[in-house]
Amino acid sequence: MSIFSHFKSCNLILLISFVMISNQSIAQNNNKVRISPKATVMQTVGLTDVRIDYSRPGVKGRVIWGGLVPYNKVWRAGADEATKITFANDVKINGKTLKAGSYSFFTIPTKNKWTLIFNYVADQWGAFEYNESEDALRIEVTPEAGNMQEWLAYTIIKTSDNSAVVKLEWEKLKVPFIIDISTK
Repeated sequence: MSIFSHFKSCNLILLISFVMISNQSIAQNNNKVRISPKATVMQTVGLTDVRIDYSRPGVKGRVIWGGLVPYNKVWRAGADEATKITFANDVKINGKTLKAGSYSFFTIPTKNKWTLIFNYVADQWGAFEYNESEDALRIEVTPEAGNMQEWLAYTIIKTSDNSAVVKLEWEKLKVPFIIDISTK
C-alpha cells in the first residue's frame, strides 16, 4: 500500500468519524429537555376554537414580578418563542373586537395594571423584534392574587356557551381577560 493510498484511507476514516460524531451531537441536542417546556391549551367557545401555544418557565425560587419579568417593559408572556393565541372566528376581548387569526401575545406588567397586547406578527422569538405598530389590540386588566403556581400556565374557563375567561397564572398572580363570541 502506497503512502498516498494510506493517506486517502486515513482521511476517509476521519471523515466518516466526523460525520458520525456530528450526527450523534445533533441527535443529543434534539433530545434535550427544554428548560421551559412547550404547552398548548385549546377550548371551543361557542363555534370558535381558541388555542394558546406557549412555553412554561418555572419560578425556581426567583423573584418573578419586578425581577425576572421587569415592570413597565414588554414581556413575551411565557418563555422562548412569544406566546401565540389563535381565534378561529372574530371575538371580543374585554368588549373590544379582534378579527379571526393568530397573534403573538405580549404584556406590559406593572404592580397594579397590566397591558395585554395582541400583535399581528404571530411567530416571533421573545420580544426582541416586537413592534408596537403591528399591534392589533391593547387592553388594560387588573391582576389578581392567586395560589402559588410554579410553572406558568394558561387556562380557558367557559363561563357560558359564548364566553370564557382566559387566565395567565404564574407565581402568586393571575391575569384574566374575557373572550366573547358573537352568535350571529
